[in-house]
Amino acid sequence: MAEQWDPHGTGVLRLPSGRLVRGRALRRPLPADAPAPTYAVYLLGKQPPEAPWETHWLRWPDFRLPTDRDEARRLLTEAWKRTPTHRVEIACGGGHGRTGTALACLAVLDGVPPEEAVAFVRRHYDRHAVETPWQRRYVRRFTAEG
Repeated sequence: MAEQWDPHGTGVLRLPSGRLVRGRALRRPLPADAPAPTYAVYLLGKQPPEAPWETHWLRWPDFRLPTDRDEARRLLTEAWKRTPTHRVEIACGGGHGRTGTALACLAVLDGVPPEEAVAFVRRHYDRHAVETPWQRRYVRRFTAEG
């Protein structure tokens, strides 16, 4: 079992169940003293560079939505399932729009009603999370059941 995130660490979001997940901007280098994730989903328009931990790339252009919604659901569900035993990281270029949208979807999987998930992530992760109207709509339509 992997060591968990520090609940007070930068970018760490505590979901209502107590599960921890870290959101991050890939444009900023990982601080040398910060723990590395053990599982990550990277939300980018082009394939990210290799990392020394398990990663999955979800094609998701900046300010848009995932190009494959079924794959998005699969990867986000897998990330949520791994949070009790892995240091799960969700990241995009800036760490706000795509990352915030994905974190809001994880919050829905964790029991937050879809219509409250954006506000939850803005309150507990970053007030600028989920940047566009279509990202907010995507979260409102995202359900725990699929």
